[in-house]
Amino acid sequence: MSQQITRSPLAFTRQFSEQASSVLTEQAIDFLSDLVSQFTPSRSQLLTERKTVQANIDRGVLPDFISEMTSIRESEWQIKSIPNDLRDRRVEITGPVERKMVINALNANVKVFMADFEDSLAPEWAKVIEGQINLRDAVKGTISYTNESGKIYQLKPNPAVLVCRVRGMHLPEKHVMWEGEPIPGGLFDFALYFFHNYRELLAKGSGPYFYLPKMQSYKEAQWWSQVFSYAEDSVGLPRGTIKATVLIETLPAVFQMDEILYHLRDHIVGLNCGRWDYIFSYIKTLKNHPERVLPDRQVVTMEQPFLSAYSRLLIKTCHRRGAFAMGGMAAFIPSKDPQRNEWVLNKVIKDKELEAANGHDGTWIAHPGLADTAMSVFNKALGTRANQLDVLREHDAPINAEALLEPCSGSRTAEGMRANIRVAVQYIEAWISGNGCVPIYGLMEDAATAEISRTSIWQWIHHGKTLDDGQQVTKALFQRMLAEEMQVIQQELGEQRFSSGRFHEAAALMEKITTQDELIDFLTLPGYALLA
Repeated sequence: MSQQITRSPLAFTRQFSEQASSVLTEQAIDFLSDLVSQFTPSRSQLLTERKTVQANIDRGVLPDFISEMTSIRESEWQIKSIPNDLRDRRVEITGPVERKMVINALNANVKVFMADFEDSLAPEWAKVIEGQINLRDAVKGTISYTNESGKIYQLKPNPAVLVCRVRGMHLPEKHVMWEGEPIPGGLFDFALYFFHNYRELLAKGSGPYFYLPKMQSYKEAQWWSQVFSYAEDSVGLPRGTIKATVLIETLPAVFQMDEILYHLRDHIVGLNCGRWDYIFSYIKTLKNHPERVLPDRQVVTMEQPFLSAYSRLLIKTCHRRGAFAMGGMAAFIPSKDPQRNEWVLNKVIKDKELEAANGHDGTWIAHPGLADTAMSVFNKALGTRANQLDVLREHDAPINAEALLEPCSGSRTAEGMRANIRVAVQYIEAWISGNGCVPIYGLMEDAATAEISRTSIWQWIHHGKTLDDGQQVTKALFQRMLAEEMQVIQQELGEQRFSSGRFHEAAALMEKITTQDELIDFLTLPGYALLA
């Protein structure tokens, strides 16, 4: 039984293990408490505002640029300084905060490792605590890991720069309560990483660097700016010591990129094209608009006009303000089969060449085996430059709301729908079992791809869309396909793996969130109830 431990004003629903006690020290809890009591009420208001904005879109008002913010968009200003160790970010690797992964990622042929408490981590209490310990040990340079066969993993000299991605504003940390409610997960992640590591990071010429996900408005950027400033003041650091990169991975945020940069200008160093979540957000935000239903996810590539416009506008906006414009994720996994591997590498090269040619300053990979390939593309594009801040795209035609919202052509197929079902069920099963980063069919899947898979089917059902073979997409069709694809998963994985897993729970959750009348914002919210 877990025993509730109360340290005013926070209540912890778990007894502290020795590990947890090393992170949740009295001083760290005091710091977290201050942030929670100071910023939770305004965070709740921002989440309410999200609902108001979405309700307007549901009623038919399409997202657009904010007319009252024209002066910020049209005036000349730039973000504050970028630290030296963040000036070259040509390849970044992302992954969960598991110990072996942290070592391998920091040792990879990349410039930055984004250690992820969000989309690639299922936030079991033990994993969240272990993640903080792993990052603290990585910052100290003492991290090591020994696997079952006795192989030792240790940091090489000059590892990649560490950046911590905290949980999105919508995600709670259910094991810590304030005034009877779970505290914001992002504040928990930020507070502990910052508090334990800022001195060591600054002493070695780096700093407390963060990635901020799922932002939907400039007011949320303002909120984070206030959190950062409060943290700096509380430990006597100069303004702008904390640096952040914001993921533009929601449709509402793409219309407020200038404003996000402006309101975070002391702390921000760039924006990132979080393309998979952006596709998910396009579906979710425009869920009531039948003319904007997306086709199979396999054809929703960066060449599609609405995604190309998003990438180009992000680059132009960032570089005008002296901020980096980071490219998106290559989710492919290298293959041991030479022919398949050649196909994978060619896909990655084509994708990264497009990003580099557009003017992105760097790109993301999910597997160390792709580092050399991505690095060679950006080395060729950058030459002697550290980044592409000089690519201003001044001669681009203006990108308007119509371009960013343009409907996407392509077919809806039974095969695509079945693939969505298999990916989503397998990902949900892994997530509720405590694993948020999963190789499925040659791709490293995180929550974003599962979100696309299930919201896409929800939208097809909701609008009664037809597949290219003439079948209408209904709840009954989905339920039949789900039952059939469960058998396929069982055959592919084998009886032992299937029966020892949580696939029936995953299928039940998949059915619930795909067939209910109201679209659930994030599958991780009902999924969290099934996690330890």
